[in-house]
Amino acid sequence: MSLISLQDITKTFKVEPLFTDISFTIAERDRVGIIGPNGAGKSTLMKILTCAMTPDEGEVILKKGTRLVYVSQHPTFPAGDTIFQIVAKALADSRKMVVDDLTPADQAQVYKVLAKTGFENDWEAVETLSGGWRKRLSIAQALVQEPDLLLLDEPTNHLDLESILWLENLLKQAHFAVGVISHDRYFLDNVATRVLEINKVYPGGMFISDGSYAEFLGKKAEFLAGQRHQQEALANKVRREVEWLSRGPKARTTKQQARIQSAGKLQEDLADVRNRTQKNEIEFSFNASQRKTKKLMELEKVSKSFDGRDIIKKLDLILSPGMKLGLLGLNATGKSTLLKIMNEMYPIDEGTLKRADNLKVVYFEQHRDTLDPNITLKKSLSPDGDSVVIGDRQLHVVSWAKKFLFRADQLDTLVGKLSGGEQARVQIARLLTQPADILLMDEPTNDIDIETLEVLEDSLAEFPGALVFVTHDRYMLDRVSNILLALDGQGGVTYYADFQQWQNAQKAAPRPSSVAKPSMEKSSSDKDVKSKTIKKLSYLEQREFEQMEARIQAAEQLQERCQADLATLSDKSDANIIKDKYDSFMRAQKELEELYDRWAELENKLK
Repeated sequence: MSLISLQDITKTFKVEPLFTDISFTIAERDRVGIIGPNGAGKSTLMKILTCAMTPDEGEVILKKGTRLVYVSQHPTFPAGDTIFQIVAKALADSRKMVVDDLTPADQAQVYKVLAKTGFENDWEAVETLSGGWRKRLSIAQALVQEPDLLLLDEPTNHLDLESILWLENLLKQAHFAVGVISHDRYFLDNVATRVLEINKVYPGGMFISDGSYAEFLGKKAEFLAGQRHQQEALANKVRREVEWLSRGPKARTTKQQARIQSAGKLQEDLADVRNRTQKNEIEFSFNASQRKTKKLMELEKVSKSFDGRDIIKKLDLILSPGMKLGLLGLNATGKSTLLKIMNEMYPIDEGTLKRADNLKVVYFEQHRDTLDPNITLKKSLSPDGDSVVIGDRQLHVVSWAKKFLFRADQLDTLVGKLSGGEQARVQIARLLTQPADILLMDEPTNDIDIETLEVLEDSLAEFPGALVFVTHDRYMLDRVSNILLALDGQGGVTYYADFQQWQNAQKAAPRPSSVAKPSMEKSSSDKDVKSKTIKKLSYLEQREFEQMEARIQAAEQLQERCQADLATLSDKSDANIIKDKYDSFMRAQKELEELYDRWAELENKLK
């Protein structure tokens, strides 16, 4: 059954039509992935779906009683509020009531959503949350309203890989319909049951197909191939008609007026197809120094900690030309810290960091702090005049801007007025002017559309120097990296051949906790461990240490059972039962955290 229907929608931005006479519906349990180049109109379409913007022509029909909830790309929250208060307010607002009037059953619903979205300390202030957890909180706000249709704008931006996998699983099991703007190709392939692309290359500016993202790519290729054949056929017809028109009047048939009109229509059709299929493609390649030194950078026994917490501990790493190292780990495990150590922005606590003589390192930082929002695009792309020097070539700034899909009339626009995707392209353009031995890239894929992603991946794969990069884009990790380094947030690091190997290891590992967990792998024989415990632990501590692993495993199993019990509850379950099961889950979680803390305390005595 249709929840929302768009019929013959037309929307024009300035003088350029984004889409013309497009129609589609979103039905119950549909999961529609929305893609398209930056500036194509994806966010505009989302605003039309939410009724925050009206189309120039056409009609939006929302089924009566449908609960539509929108999660923005950059969620904001009231300062000073706790996690519980924010979700409770969302529930109260959806019911047009004040928070104080929420019933025990309503509060139980809030607890259930918080457990489902992974929050363990529901009275924590929102200011303490990372960008990834703030995104989770915005999703919790949406879920508590029990939507029939959930619309999400770039939900995977700033999420770590574990959170993206969690979100994929949540949406695949959802009883509600989903519309999601995303540039994450694996995410789209795993979640979407239909894919909609906004792009001027299609008649009307839109193409939609049923199935996964991979199936969409196949259907898109077939459509574009057919369009090329149509263009060739039209061009042949136009040539024949132009030839006929060029003859003298006596050589024409008696029905010449109708044919003249037909020839004019053919020329209009051909012009339309050519305008749509004429693509402005982004093009660039990174400026390598061509250095052949085998050891560009060497980290030996490097350690770094913050506030007494080990981030990196005794890391050994050699960067050589051709090495493509992807960094993995949850948010706040030290990926950006490691990049900044390599860029000499952070000092190391222990170990040595050796750099080749005159090493050229180029750094892409994820928050774009190096971009001045108050200068023009022209000044940002070409600080010293009207030209840009790339290697041994000199390009006018207009030509350089065009390579990154900027028009000449945009050069006087302030950088702060550009979209996130446009700012990312500016940052890439600035990096390309610098010859590099090593590229350090921190989340370069945020806000970038799929077409730009593909060019970026090609350029990074072909870069002859060393590359170290952080990304949540699994497709990019698979395509570009030739080795992965995973950080656990406690100083430990592990190398993996590819993303699948890392993912398999995560599935086999114990369920992660919110606290730092000591390693439970035995690096020595039981006899050696027992020898250490005798020397450094009391008799009671020794007995406790020997039983700790079994106690932790039992606590983890109890926590999993409590979480499974929560998942089986329906929205109509008794409020007291929901509260009891949530309290049981929180007690199990607290017990597990205390066991991990005690395990770490005993292990520290052995060091």
